[in-house]
Amino acid sequence: MKVFGLTGGIGMGKSTSDQWLRERGVAVVDTDLLARQIVEPGQPALEEIKRVFGPEVLAPDGRLRRDELARRVFADAAARKQLEDLLHPRIRALWLAQVEAWHAEGKPVAVAVIPLLFETNAASHFDATICVACSAATQQKRLQARGWSAGQIEQRIGAQWPTEKKMALADFVVWTEAGLDVHAVQLERILKNSGVAPAHDLVLNKRAAVL
Repeated sequence: MKVFGLTGGIGMGKSTSDQWLRERGVAVVDTDLLARQIVEPGQPALEEIKRVFGPEVLAPDGRLRRDELARRVFADAAARKQLEDLLHPRIRALWLAQVEAWHAEGKPVAVAVIPLLFETNAASHFDATICVACSAATQQKRLQARGWSAGQIEQRIGAQWPTEKKMALADFVVWTEAGLDVHAVQLERILKNSGVAPAHDLVLNKRAAVL
């Protein structure tokens, strides 16, 4: 089984890649979804978050107030590190278990979508890594379309490594500037290059899927 790790800056196309891969039958695990699951009411991680950050981060119904927690951790690097230390080991254990299960099932390819793939030293778990990226201007427009303020955007971007650094470390780069069609062609080439689909007429160079 070929296992890819997919990463990229916020607003640069990870979710679009995830959807496209799933629609084509690729086994995909999204660590953002896992992060949400492990902080549901009754989960140990939620109790630890309450202990560390106080009961104010929980709503009256016992659910996590994501906006309040985000407000705190994105304004304080030490607090963000505390939260990551609570969540990341649990998240990694879950996606590793899922990949192992797919391996036992004989899946030909699997993809783990991990925003902080390089920051958390997860690259060694994969046969290859993919970075989705776009220009800073396009990233800003996409995040503004989510209704985020300039301050929120700056905080979120600052919490990750620079996109250029991720691109340099990745085995493949998918440039998402031109729209979904071009985005999809690049992902298709990577899959074909991996041997899970018929060989493509065009050869994909290492570190670049950009047309």
